[in-house]
Amino acid sequence: MGNELSWVVELAVKPGELENFRALMREMVDSTRGESGTLSYEWFVSEDGTTVDIYERYVDSAAAVTHLRTFGDKFAGRFSALVDLTRFTVFGTPSDEAKGVLDGFGATYLGPFGGFTR
Repeated sequence: MGNELSWVVELAVKPGELENFRALMREMVDSTRGESGTLSYEWFVSEDGTTVDIYERYVDSAAAVTHLRTFGDKFAGRFSALVDLTRFTVFGTPSDEAKGVLDGFGATYLGPFGGFTR
């Protein structure tokens, strides 16, 4: 796993907001595509459109902090108007700086235990 940091965010889409959230998602994906430290940034939606999970993976904590700051500056207000955060699970060993930001989302941390990445 090394210095990589990843997380899964689970969201409940507010009633009637799926299409607005879909438009915001497109903006966020386009913005994140330009971040060199982002390894994976994938969004998944339930069949009924009420739940969205986002899987994010970064080369290290610094890249994750860069992403989180961009999110805060550009998207956080609109994001929170459209969805409710239900779970935020972080995988890896975040730096103190990253934890300082992630704690604001009520993150749960899971440290390395075994396995491998190719």
